[in-house]
Amino acid sequence: MAEKYILEMRHISKSFPGVKALDDVTIKVRPGTVHSLMGENGAGKSTLMKCLFGINSIDEGEIILDGKKVNFENPAQALTNHVSMVHQELNQVLDRSVMENVWLGRFPMKGCFVDSKKMYADTKKILDGLGIDVDPSVKAGSLSVPQRQMIEIAKAVSYDSKVIVMDEPTSSLTEKEVTHLFKIIDKLKENNTSIIYISHKMEEILKISEDVTVLRDGKWIDTKPASELTTDMIIKMMVGRELKERYPEKTTKPGEVLLKVENLASMTPDFKDVSFDLHKGEILGISGLVGSKRTEVLETIFGLRQKGEGKFILNGKEIDNDSPTKALKNGFALVTEERRKDGIFADLSVSFNTKISNLDRYIKKGFLSDALIKDTVRDMIKKINVKTPSARAKIGNLSGGNQQKVIFGRWLLTNPDILLLDEPTRGIDVGAKYEIYQLMNKLASQGKGIIVISSEMPELLGICDRILVMSNGHQAGIFDAKNVSQVQLMEASAKFI
Repeated sequence: MAEKYILEMRHISKSFPGVKALDDVTIKVRPGTVHSLMGENGAGKSTLMKCLFGINSIDEGEIILDGKKVNFENPAQALTNHVSMVHQELNQVLDRSVMENVWLGRFPMKGCFVDSKKMYADTKKILDGLGIDVDPSVKAGSLSVPQRQMIEIAKAVSYDSKVIVMDEPTSSLTEKEVTHLFKIIDKLKENNTSIIYISHKMEEILKISEDVTVLRDGKWIDTKPASELTTDMIIKMMVGRELKERYPEKTTKPGEVLLKVENLASMTPDFKDVSFDLHKGEILGISGLVGSKRTEVLETIFGLRQKGEGKFILNGKEIDNDSPTKALKNGFALVTEERRKDGIFADLSVSFNTKISNLDRYIKKGFLSDALIKDTVRDMIKKINVKTPSARAKIGNLSGGNQQKVIFGRWLLTNPDILLLDEPTRGIDVGAKYEIYQLMNKLASQGKGIIVISSEMPELLGICDRILVMSNGHQAGIFDAKNVSQVQLMEASAKFI
C-alpha cells in the first residue's frame, strides 16, 4: 500500500537575481509526524518553506496538500488552507495585546464592534490547551522573547493547521522551555498535525523527528528516518565533509585586565551587584535562564540602559558609558540578540548595513567617498566570508548566518576593544557557527575582550575562558570554563529562584 502524505513538494526550483536558491528539491511529509529540514545557512530551507507559504512563487515543480494540488499566492491563502508558519524572526505588533496579535486580521465581531470577551476566551482556551501561562490581555511587548515565541505557536494553532512550519523555534529558549515546546509538539501530533521543523540543533532533531531531509546549496541531498541517523552523519550531509571538532582550539591566553565592572546595578530593579574583570584576549561567557537579566547587563554596559550604581574602569581609567555613542567612542561594540528587529536594515543593501556604524571613516574632503566605501565593504565581505550575490543585494534576502556575519563586519570596522555579543550564533548552522567561533578567537588573539551571552551551555563551555552565571538579577558565580560542568552551571542558574 502506497505511503500517504499530508504534503508533497515535488521538484521545486526557485531562482533570485544572481543565485539559484532551490534546484529540483522534493520533500514529502507524513500526517502527524515531525519532518525536520536541515542544512547550512543558505542551503534553501527557509526559501522552500516560503514557497509553500505563498511568500515566494515557485519557478518549477508542484505542491500537493492533502491530495490536492495547491499554489498559494500569499500567506493568507496558505492560512485559509490550514498551513501556518512560525517564523524565526518574530513579527508582532508589540504595543497591542497578546489576543490581538493572535487574531490579527480576523477579530471576532459583535455587530459593528470587536467582541473582546470572545477574543479573550478563545485565546485563553488555546493558551491553556498548550500549557502557556500568559494573560491574553497583556501587551506582547511586555513579554520575553521566549514567551512571544510561544504566542506565535499559539497563533499557528488557532488556524486549525494541518501543517505547521517551525523555523528555529528553540533558538531563544532555555532547556526548560524547550521541554515545554516538545510537549506542545507531542499534543499537535496526537491531533494529526504535521510539523516541518527547521533547526540547527542536532540533538533536538534526533530527539523529536520521525523523518529528516537535508539540503545543501539549494539541492536535495537525502531524506532518512531520524532513527537511522547520528549527529556526525547529519553534519557530513550538511557540509559535504566531516567536521571533526565543533569548536576551534583556543591557543591564546588572557592577559592583563582590560575592563573592570564594579557593583553594577540597573536604574530599574532588574539586576544589582554585578562585578567582574574582563582580560585582554579573554572570552567571558554569561549564562543563565530566561529572566536572569543577562541581556540587561550587556545593554547597561553598552549604554542602552541607564546605570543605577557601579563603575566601569577601562585600562585603569573610570569611564561612563551613559549612551551607545559614548560606548562606541570608548571602544565598545554590541551585537544584539534579535538581528532582524534591531540588528539589520532588512530592506537595505549589504553595503549599507556594513558601513552604517562607521560613516566618519569614509569622508574625504567633506563628502562620503563611494570608492572608499566600495573597497572597504568588498574587503570585509571577503574577510568574513559572506555569501551574497553582491554588496548591493538586500541583506534581508540573505540567510541568517550571513546576516549575522555582516553585523560582525559592521562592528569590526569600528575597531572595538570590547565586543559584546548577545546570542551571536542564534539560528545559525554548524558551519557558520564554526566560522564565527574562529572569528572570535582571532579577535581574542589580537588582545580584544569579548563578552558573550548564550543559551547553549555546550557552546559556552566550548568557546569561553570563564563563565559568569546570572540568576534572577543576581550574579550567582564565575567559573573556569575548563573546570565546570553543565550541571554546576544549571545549579548556579537556579540559585536565586
